[in-house]
Amino acid sequence: MTIQEYFKKDYEKGLWSVEVLTLLYMLFTTILTLVYWNGIADPKGMILTRVVMLLIMAAVYGLYRLYPCRALRILRVFPTLLGLIFWYPETYDFCSQMPYLDHVFAQIDQVLFGCQPALVFNQLVTSTFWSEAFNLGYYAYYYMMGATILFYLFCRYPEADKAGFVFLGSFFLYYIIYEFLPVAGPQYYFKAVGVETADTGIFPAVGYYFQTHTDMLSPEIKGIFSQLVQGAQDVGERPTAAFPSSHVGMSTITMMLAWQSRNRWLFWVMFPVYLLLCAATVYIQAHYLIDSICGFISAALFFYLTSKLYDNYLPFSHLRAHP
Repeated sequence: MTIQEYFKKDYEKGLWSVEVLTLLYMLFTTILTLVYWNGIADPKGMILTRVVMLLIMAAVYGLYRLYPCRALRILRVFPTLLGLIFWYPETYDFCSQMPYLDHVFAQIDQVLFGCQPALVFNQLVTSTFWSEAFNLGYYAYYYMMGATILFYLFCRYPEADKAGFVFLGSFFLYYIIYEFLPVAGPQYYFKAVGVETADTGIFPAVGYYFQTHTDMLSPEIKGIFSQLVQGAQDVGERPTAAFPSSHVGMSTITMMLAWQSRNRWLFWVMFPVYLLLCAATVYIQAHYLIDSICGFISAALFFYLTSKLYDNYLPFSHLRAHP
């Protein structure tokens, strides 16, 4: 399509499925906020975030109604995707109301692999080259997802609504798990109990420790990408969302969507970065190895469930985008 065609008036009825999913998720987490009101640090701020998101979505939708065209319809998708940045930290507010289960998952790794892979991997691979390669993969996470969604919006528009539903629906499924399954991950747990303690196979329960302690292990900075990853974690990371790994899960779903887009360049350009990303989840000690393994399994399950739901059971399927 030419740029002029994107701004040609062309009204399409209904909402994007990602808009409906976002509204449902905000309703669900608003109820959770009310339930945990006294235990959450800033419940009023969380409610305000939802009000602001509703206003932004309404404003963009209103702009589209004033001048209906494909460009403004595509614009309506972006607030729903950017909302993921705000919804992720909230999983910590919810899951930290329960005792953490890191000792269970560290023990699972110990039983399955005879060690703590998150410790051993980092200790065995010490070169700057591999450190930077793994951190590059980890840092590329959002860029890979963004590239795939943009490709669907601009190059596979008739399929973009389903791709968005699979993508955002899977993200929300991970977030819902994190809200009820408190696992902080090795970088927090090993900091709390001591690396030496974990290395000897002793995994004490920490209960509600992470309600008041959010310190993580400080990795050795070996280059620009390890610095970028550390900076991003300092700003947005919380002791939450370790099991299953959404970095592995969502990057796997992204690769499945890239393959399904029938653009092999998109898939194969991202594939080496994807492999580095999956390895990086354990290397930088963000996840136990069992988290990453279950990230693969959950990705296949979520991709299947959301695809089936969209194709066969979606109650608002008549609202899908049309070419």
